[in-house]
Amino acid sequence: MGEVIRFVSKSERERARLIAEARAIYDSIFPPADPANEGQDKPAIGRPFIGRERGNLS
Repeated sequence: MGEVIRFVSKSERERARLIAEARAIYDSIFPPADPANEGQDKPAIGRPFIGRERGNLS
C-alpha cells in the first residue's frame, strides 16, 4: 500500500546500461579471480613482495 514509484530518467537508464555493458566486456577480458581456487600466499602477478625482512634497498 505504501509503495513509492521512483522516476528514472532515460539518461540514467542509458548510463546504467552502458556501465553494465562495460563491466561485461571487462569481465570477458579479465575474468574475476576465484578465491577458492587461488593460493592466498602467492603474490599478485607483476607485483613482487618486498617486505622489511628482505633488507634495505638503499
